[in-house]
Amino acid sequence: MAKHIRSNLSALSAAILAVSSFNATAQNNDLQMLEEVVVTGIRGSLTDAMDIKREASGVVEAISAEDIGKFPDTNLAESLQRVTGVSIDRSNNEGNQVTVRGFGPSFNLVTMNGRQMPNSNTLDSEGVNRSFNFKEIAAESVAGVEVYKSGRADISSGGIGATINIKTARPFDYDGFTAAGSIKGMMDLSNEEGDDVTPEVSAMVSTTFLDDMFGLLVSGSYSERDSQSQRVGTQAWVRGLGSADTTGNFWAPYTFDVDVANHYRTRENGQVVLQFAPTDSITATLDYVMSNYEENIDMNRTSYWFDNPESVTDENGTAVQIRNPNDELNFWAWDYHFLTENESVGLNVEWDVTDTLRLTFDAHDSTSHSQPDGEQSETIANLKNPRIDGVGLVDIGADLNGTDLPTIIYDDSDLVAETGNGAYDPSNIVTDLFQKRGNEIENNIKQYKVAGEWDNANDGALRTIHFGVENTEYNVDAYRTFTFGFVDADISGLDLTFDELGDFGSDLGDTSGLFPYLANYSAADFIDIIDEQGAFFVNPPTVNRVNEETFAAYLAFDFETEFNDLPITINAGVRYEDTETEGTSVQNGIVSLNYRNTEELQVIYDNNPSDQTLEGEYTRFLPNLDIKVDLTDDWVVRGSYSKTLSRPDISAMFPATQISVARPNGPFNATQGNPGLLPYESENLDLSVEWYYAEGSYASVGYFKKFVDNFIGSTVEQREILDVNGEPLRDPSVNARPGCPDGSATPNSACLSQPGDPVVTWDVGTPGNLENTEVDGWELNLQHMFGESGFGAIANATFVDGDVEYDITSFEQTLALTGLSDSANLIGFYEKDGFQIRLAYNWRDDFLLSTGQPQNFNEPTFTEAYGQWDLNASYDINDYVSVFVEGLNITDETIRQHGRYAEQLLSAEQYGSRYTLGVRAKF
Repeated sequence: MAKHIRSNLSALSAAILAVSSFNATAQNNDLQMLEEVVVTGIRGSLTDAMDIKREASGVVEAISAEDIGKFPDTNLAESLQRVTGVSIDRSNNEGNQVTVRGFGPSFNLVTMNGRQMPNSNTLDSEGVNRSFNFKEIAAESVAGVEVYKSGRADISSGGIGATINIKTARPFDYDGFTAAGSIKGMMDLSNEEGDDVTPEVSAMVSTTFLDDMFGLLVSGSYSERDSQSQRVGTQAWVRGLGSADTTGNFWAPYTFDVDVANHYRTRENGQVVLQFAPTDSITATLDYVMSNYEENIDMNRTSYWFDNPESVTDENGTAVQIRNPNDELNFWAWDYHFLTENESVGLNVEWDVTDTLRLTFDAHDSTSHSQPDGEQSETIANLKNPRIDGVGLVDIGADLNGTDLPTIIYDDSDLVAETGNGAYDPSNIVTDLFQKRGNEIENNIKQYKVAGEWDNANDGALRTIHFGVENTEYNVDAYRTFTFGFVDADISGLDLTFDELGDFGSDLGDTSGLFPYLANYSAADFIDIIDEQGAFFVNPPTVNRVNEETFAAYLAFDFETEFNDLPITINAGVRYEDTETEGTSVQNGIVSLNYRNTEELQVIYDNNPSDQTLEGEYTRFLPNLDIKVDLTDDWVVRGSYSKTLSRPDISAMFPATQISVARPNGPFNATQGNPGLLPYESENLDLSVEWYYAEGSYASVGYFKKFVDNFIGSTVEQREILDVNGEPLRDPSVNARPGCPDGSATPNSACLSQPGDPVVTWDVGTPGNLENTEVDGWELNLQHMFGESGFGAIANATFVDGDVEYDITSFEQTLALTGLSDSANLIGFYEKDGFQIRLAYNWRDDFLLSTGQPQNFNEPTFTEAYGQWDLNASYDINDYVSVFVEGLNITDETIRQHGRYAEQLLSAEQYGSRYTLGVRAKF
């Protein structure tokens, strides 16, 4: 039977590559009835995806490869955003994570060939989550993607929004020897520092031998990308900062910044698959998948802080005119270093025990390791203008123009009068502070599954019984480093230059009033200099570990029957899951606080790390019921009920207490995780009507509603934090003793906490299960082929609503769903006589990105509505070779974010357009 299946698969080529392994038996029976056809290209890919949607139990969307090694977009996330109900988040103009039906990346489970994949990220500001990063996987190695929007008992749990399964190729998918490859040249129009054109190459070779008993597939890809991003914005809008001419609430910006960042990215992907079929009834597959993703970013920023601004506000209390006399300019440098290594080894054995019983064993050991070289991901340095007798000699300010860019104001005449030079003269640049921070994370998943399918050979409504058990062990080791210090050191030897910003952000509006210069220097060089002078120090890391083990068992039934001569297909099942969690933190004890600087209370640690462990456990039953009715040959209606869950982010379960901000007179902020968090649970209803009116053409309308329990939100507890002796930490900056503050490398004992100092009350943020929520929405989809003309079009839209939207008039809200937004796609294409062209527009409405700004826990960040045009075209020179061009963000759109009100600009960022020219071959 296995060889018979392989022959059909090779004949159907890319059409069957995207068929789900979860429905293998039922679909293989259907394949035996099909004629042999070869389907490639845009039209074939869309027709395959439509057929999967039509035949599936529940609500399923799919994307198929257009040909061997040819996915619709150069990035998986960019392809997924074309699917109804799917939106994406972008990083440096590259899709990296997805939102489905308004539920953000943490609410969606990503699997590869049905297996849960680990994720690791390093930025301290992002925490440690389960969100898969699609930019780490080259699209050329993917044969298809399925998006399961409704739950099924035989699919791993973890996705409230959706479960997204990535399918990779197997040698038995092809008929004998097959090879494909491509060479591309990539050009980012925004790039200024890197190479003008960067390479991307990929290749795949597959063959079978020894009378098709063995199969071997090897694929790999290598990609480089150099680009530049530019940003104008602020770190936060702070409620109550400074003074205002109105009563009640008012907001002023924490800073104003102009950033220019140069990105250098390298990505490597590889896959080796060996298949073995000793008999017609047994097929074994051993596969190895790896990816390495490395990105280095050097960023410089000119900015200033508003410490105690005088403000004029609008009717909402938002500052529209800000003045801060006697201050200074700041010149920042960032060196980012991101390195992630992913590996997965898996074994799958399928055994057709009898004509009616198939058993499957599947196991994999997969690891994602960020910063395996141990290097911290962020190195930060700041320089500034000097203060004379403690007073800054630059007057700073800004005039805000509604939702446009601010006009930056600075007056350095007093500095010129005092020193003879202005704010940008190197003689008026002194050191300020440094930071090194980030996470090294090793995330390992071991998963074992034994599954069975029994087909009813007799007449009757019951057709198939699915059953199985599964064990998943999820282990995360995280090493967090956070070092922050003010310095007073000589910067001689630092290579500091000033570049004019020129027409920076020309599409953002009039920038004539922004800073005229950008400081250019390396944060790493800065660290080297202060290290040579003995001013550098590193705080001990905090080690966090989470072990999560889940045992699952499922039972599901497929029925086929009729009612009033209408064919009805039913899938009913239940999944049982038992999960145990254990969170452990290993950290050095806190000795005291050190009054090191007027802006800093340094945390002093001992050298005696100790463990803190907390545990949690929960058991859940997850039922599902899918009913599909074929009203006619063209009309299908379906309804689904399912219960799904999503587990908390990993960093939310770290039990360690982390001090994040400690400054004289406050704020005093800290965080602590909660391993006892319960998962998000959602009861889901889906209804849809689908009309398949022509080959490759259909229209559908779907409605969904989700009832989510145990929604996790942020809670803040005001409490004391104890030192190693069990005494509360005290503030040495109040009634400071002589000689303090003292920035010496060795702490001054007079500046350390002492028994007579006031006790600090900390705002400790911790996650908790809070409220229940409801989300509902509509999905509209139209896919139409214009006969044999070669033209086709797709239009889809998703409208989402819920009772978890952020209320900008409330200051007590603890619960809000990030990522909730409407979205739409419009795609037109032409494919005929070897020529293909596709123009696609993707739009996403404004949405809540987070409930905390970078320097402000209590103020929201909204991403404004964004639309992007993409274009690709190709021409088949012959049956084997084609040339192509791809364009991303061809209209050079800007991504903007704002705070509580639209007038509170947080960020306006440009990445530019990206174009790729290449040649593809297959044999």
